[in-house]
Amino acid sequence: MNSTVELSSEQIFSYIVVIVAFFTTLITVFAKRYRLGSVRRLPPGPPGWPVIGNLAGMIKNRPVHKWMHRVMDEMKTDIACFRFGNVHVVTVTSKEIAREALVDKDEVLADRPEMYSSGQMSGGFKTPVCSRYGQQWKKMRKLMTSELMSPGRLKWLLDARTAEADNILAYAHSLYKQSSKAVNVRDITMTYAHAVVMRMMFGRRHFKEEAMDGEMSPMERDHLEATFKGLGCLFSFSVSDYVPFLRGRVLDEREKMAREASHLMDKYNELIIDERIKLWRERDGKKEIGDWLDIFVSLNDDEGEPLLTPEEIKAECKDIFLATIDNPTNNVEWTLAEMLNRPETLERATEELDEIVGKDRLAQESDIPKLNYIKACSRESFRLHPVSPFVPPHVAMEDTTLAGYFVPKGSHVLVSRVGLGRNPKIWDEPDVFRPERHLGSTEVNLLEPEMRFVSFSTGRRGCIGGKLGTYMTVMLLARLLQGFTWSLPPGSERVELMESDTKLLMAKPLSASVGPRLAPHMYPKFQR
Repeated sequence: MNSTVELSSEQIFSYIVVIVAFFTTLITVFAKRYRLGSVRRLPPGPPGWPVIGNLAGMIKNRPVHKWMHRVMDEMKTDIACFRFGNVHVVTVTSKEIAREALVDKDEVLADRPEMYSSGQMSGGFKTPVCSRYGQQWKKMRKLMTSELMSPGRLKWLLDARTAEADNILAYAHSLYKQSSKAVNVRDITMTYAHAVVMRMMFGRRHFKEEAMDGEMSPMERDHLEATFKGLGCLFSFSVSDYVPFLRGRVLDEREKMAREASHLMDKYNELIIDERIKLWRERDGKKEIGDWLDIFVSLNDDEGEPLLTPEEIKAECKDIFLATIDNPTNNVEWTLAEMLNRPETLERATEELDEIVGKDRLAQESDIPKLNYIKACSRESFRLHPVSPFVPPHVAMEDTTLAGYFVPKGSHVLVSRVGLGRNPKIWDEPDVFRPERHLGSTEVNLLEPEMRFVSFSTGRRGCIGGKLGTYMTVMLLARLLQGFTWSLPPGSERVELMESDTKLLMAKPLSASVGPRLAPHMYPKFQR
């Protein structure tokens, strides 16, 4: 039923007063910043309107990242400044300036903006990815670094990851037996990534009911969909991110999507988290630690009290899903797509597997250091097909400079994954998938400290789980290449390498024909 709400004259007057006060403040601050900018030169940028700056361009041009890169190309600049309301947003596509931002001036640019979507997805800025630079961030980052991502802890959960590497072979093999035509590669990669995180986080791969033959149950599929929906809302250029007065007023569909995604992830995570917290309390802390959740619940501070509140535990569990799943799924799907269009690359990768691993045992994480061509293929996909256009925004905590340009306090600095990876000043034939460019005399690494492209970022706000991301990505690709032959579906001449209109995922899930490469007894049975 539709209804109308009539405002009294007093209410209308109040709204007018608030709006006038808001715009007066903006004009005052804008004039102050304009005077600063006239003395100290800001990076070049498109002309904007008084007060609102380039907000109209941001609203009109979606996806925003393509518009921003187009503007930079037209201006022939590797650093640009867009002004959204009162916020200067500085974009960078040069490896030298990227290193200056994320390494040399890492501390000055270590803050994060408080945005509606990041607040929703981080439980109120409680996690290391989204929280402001301060005590909460230091506490959560130290916990993640020492308790979850240390070499010892990663080795401790090796069996959990190996179980899901086996399971994905079993699942893909079952799909092959069910279909004589083609399989959905995205479904395979997402099933693997979600199951690995579930196994390490909760010690199980299902929230409640189990599915058959390694598939995700409806709950896991809902949870995975919410995860990617939440990722799509994070740092997505909502107007309210730059005009706080509008925040939470549901003027932007992304705010609603962020709320719904966060609620659904919490709903399913809490089925396990609440029960586990209760169990630890009932046993007075006397329980064997078996997964990451047990670590979160069991940690105590110097006073012997729980280090994390239930709200912090729930926020961090959600944050790990958001930070872990997208890279392996996107990278492996694009890599296989590129390989299908380049049979010689696919052949060389499988030959390396046969030489290093053979066909009498399955590839293991211990083989990764020697699988240089496989890693080169993953690196090339990270370069050419990143999962997101920008590294999460870094906020200047004081006035600073980049490439000699003035960057005012409060500015958002965005290092472009796309701009670095496809920059012709950095890469020869940047649009061509050529893994050989990453091969050298030393071991190939998925990390890229020179900032020629971005895989897991760097600096104090860089990705904590780069080693885990490497394990998950390389193992998934190696197992799929070792276990199966891959070819185009019948009637297809090549894969259409087209990005989604709004994201950097493939526009359509990759479809490919598969066949077994190994003896029947080599395919594992599914482990629950």
